[in-house]
Amino acid sequence: MLDKRQFYINGQWVAPAAANDLEVINPSTEEACAVISLGGQADTDAAVAAARAAFEPWMMTPKAERLALIEKLLEVYNSRAEDMAHAISLEMGAPIDMSRQQQVTTGSWHIGNFIRAFKGFEFDRMLGDHAPNDRILMEPIGVVGMITPWNWPMNQIALKAIPAMATGCTMILKPSEIAPLSGMLFAEIVDEAGFPAGVFNLVNGDGMGVGTQLSGHADVDMISFTGSTRAGIAIQKNAADTVKRVSLELGGKGANIVFADADEKAVSRGVMRCMNNTGQSCNAPTRMLVERPIYDAAIEAAAAAASKITVGHSDQEGRHIGPVVSQAQWTKIQGLIQKGIDEGARLVAGGPGRPEGLNRGYFVRPTVFADANNQMTIAREEIFGPVLTMIPFDTEEEAIAIANDTPYGLTDYIQTQDAAKAARVTRRLRAGMVEMNGTSRAAGAPFGGYKMSGNGREGGVWGLEDYLEVKAVSGWAAE
Repeated sequence: MLDKRQFYINGQWVAPAAANDLEVINPSTEEACAVISLGGQADTDAAVAAARAAFEPWMMTPKAERLALIEKLLEVYNSRAEDMAHAISLEMGAPIDMSRQQQVTTGSWHIGNFIRAFKGFEFDRMLGDHAPNDRILMEPIGVVGMITPWNWPMNQIALKAIPAMATGCTMILKPSEIAPLSGMLFAEIVDEAGFPAGVFNLVNGDGMGVGTQLSGHADVDMISFTGSTRAGIAIQKNAADTVKRVSLELGGKGANIVFADADEKAVSRGVMRCMNNTGQSCNAPTRMLVERPIYDAAIEAAAAAASKITVGHSDQEGRHIGPVVSQAQWTKIQGLIQKGIDEGARLVAGGPGRPEGLNRGYFVRPTVFADANNQMTIAREEIFGPVLTMIPFDTEEEAIAIANDTPYGLTDYIQTQDAAKAARVTRRLRAGMVEMNGTSRAAGAPFGGYKMSGNGREGGVWGLEDYLEVKAVSGWAAE
């Protein structure tokens, strides 16, 4: 079993102030694979003090030097890609091939995108031709507390740490205590890249402990959090007394609107997109809204697609899906599947219990419900497992109304060959992102949502701006 009890504070791996061990569970086997420490107030204070002391010198470091360090970080990250793939697979259950091809590469993808955006980013700008002696200065907000989830660990760490580094902020990362190994490996990568002591710090802990200590800390200027809406609300409340900036990327219940003129692969593509990462994605299209003329055929296609998805251990190579991350998640998902049955949705694939041949591990059967309505629990709550809910609609107006009838607003999807209709519907959807006909958003596109899916945007220039203050200056003489 791996011993990962230390924290990374002020450029050093240090022991916790007080012992508080937590076992990390391999979700494929239900056995402990590592032990970490949960930090306390003294550990949080030490990390914040290190970040505070490092802030001003790091803020004043020339842009070119910060860029060179981030480019070195990407080089080291790529050299440790296989180590990262195994860490993520072990801690949260992503099958090893998926971990290599998707989980690890989301990190390198975002680092590369931020390097490109940072090169062309102007921190000092003229207000406009009408005011030649006014300047707008974009300056780092300060010390940032980062609280990241277990489902896409490198995706989220890269989306937060890299733009903070680039803009001149210093930071304390609290990765998920359920899946902390990848975050600790990222700290090793930062260290090897040669960042100054105190710029990046890592303290493991849970939400009630280190998470709460960071969000309420007077010397933390900003909290960037990705996770559940419930936790995001608690963080925002706790941060209110210190009036710090709070950036939240929260839950989702994405609608995938499949019109009758959708391409022939639209339904199967939607099923696979929903089930990817074992359904553990906030932007998954978990509500499939299908136009009535093709509804019956869509049910058959969805059931067939789900039946072809295999489930297996994370250390096995192949295109299967792995377990969900924990016993708590497995129990929650099983309860929601049963709720769907009890409330009258028609089960057309999967169902309760583990897949055949898997009697140990947090494995869930790929499940599809048809004949649901948007008031059922499975259409309202974020299940965060491989469960798809299908709802019929008759008109474009009805589809838009169903899609928007949710407390969330992260990512919606549209499937139609009619470009005018796609554009028309997109403008009506209350979501931060819309993907059409299976086309992914391009490099540097902003990630974030409306309503209870959070605030702020991550990625590209929007991700850089999230960590900056705006200073307006008058009477600026020409340099």
